[in-house]
Amino acid sequence: MSVSGENTVDVEEPEQFRKLFIGGLNYTTTNDSLKEFFEKWGDIVDVVVMKDPVTKRSRGFGFITYSKSSMVDDAMANRPHKIDGREVETKRAVPRDDIDKPDIAWTVKKMFVSGIKEQAEEDLKEYFGQYGNILNIQIITDKETGQRKGFGFIEFDDSDSVDKAVLIKSHEVSGSKLEVKKAVSKDVASASRGRRGGRGASSGRGQNWGGPNNNWGGNHFGGYGSGGSSGGGWAQGGPQGWNNVWGSQASHGGWGSGGGNWGGSQSGYGGGPMRGNFGNNRAVPYHTGRGGGNFHQNSRGRY
Repeated sequence: MSVSGENTVDVEEPEQFRKLFIGGLNYTTTNDSLKEFFEKWGDIVDVVVMKDPVTKRSRGFGFITYSKSSMVDDAMANRPHKIDGREVETKRAVPRDDIDKPDIAWTVKKMFVSGIKEQAEEDLKEYFGQYGNILNIQIITDKETGQRKGFGFIEFDDSDSVDKAVLIKSHEVSGSKLEVKKAVSKDVASASRGRRGGRGASSGRGQNWGGPNNNWGGNHFGGYGSGGSSGGGWAQGGPQGWNNVWGSQASHGGWGSGGGNWGGSQSGYGGGPMRGNFGNNRAVPYHTGRGGGNFHQNSRGRY
């Protein structure tokens, strides 16, 4: 559903920063009622409740696109939201190119930061404080020499702060470029692995959305920093039980393999089409393949 009128889009802000994913919707919620609820936080340029392409029944989730990213901030700051008698889950939508990242659906308050050089803790706090209230900053050093390893952790009081920060591909602090990823605790990762066998079987709309991936590839939960940018890496798991889930992803179930299960796999809780991919028919990119799998027709195709 396109929303026309006097609304204008700030061309300097990519759509990925202006889009919200809404999960756990009441099956009676429509485009109009979803728009009516969220427009109290700003001008909406697009709204869609995702439907099964065969039955035309709501799949229990949708997307809202605002004209400015600050409106997304306002909507997120006013959680929780209750629409048509049901409390829903709102998260920032992620770009299509990021959907296959294994950690993309994790809800965490801690993020991994690589590329740290001479930045003081106060420099990091001042910069990343724009994304939310920081509880703790940990710059990792060598236990024997005391020298920095080039990476660390930042913990916020809200998972949305992490979601917002990781949307930015690269951050510059005190002249150095830093990369950020979600940090997942060893306990959480291990618990999720143990549940892999039964994931996606339930018919409930909200029980499995955004869960971890079924297939993490051959190297399960390897340590941070196998690449050069991380400043050396964690070896086996890193300090205080924090592991990396950035392994290869051989398969993903997208929005769920069953008709009622709107998120059996973690592969893309908030992907959805970006406006530049709509083409001539606004409805086409939202359509899924047979059985309601991923948004895109296959794991590498278009929406």
